[in-house]
Amino acid sequence: QGRLVESGGGLVQSGGSLRLSCLASGFTSSVYDMSWHRRDPGLEAELVASITSDGRTTNYADAVKGRFTISRDNAKNTVYLQMDRLKPEDTAIYICNADYRGGEHGYWGQGTQVTVSS
Repeated sequence: QGRLVESGGGLVQSGGSLRLSCLASGFTSSVYDMSWHRRDPGLEAELVASITSDGRTTNYADAVKGRFTISRDNAKNTVYLQMDRLKPEDTAIYICNADYRGGEHGYWGQGTQVTVSS
């Protein structure tokens, strides 16, 4: 059974940095597009960043462009989200997703909490 486990969340001051990791197991993650989403309590989840299976193409939400960087290491079955110049509005639960062929099949992690204090 496939599984995604996020780590690296925590409490950081405004302007600080965090690096999130998403470790995949139980499936061939290298053929899946991967993405990070975030959910604030009471709000819908939003897509933060995505990366294709080969790592060549990335996309970012306008709110994080220039501050966040998504990357992957297929040899380690891990996707990363480097978050710099964090703002209080970045506070949310960050959730990792693996997607095969545009929704044909996928997995979701449980999420990791990121809290940015002002």
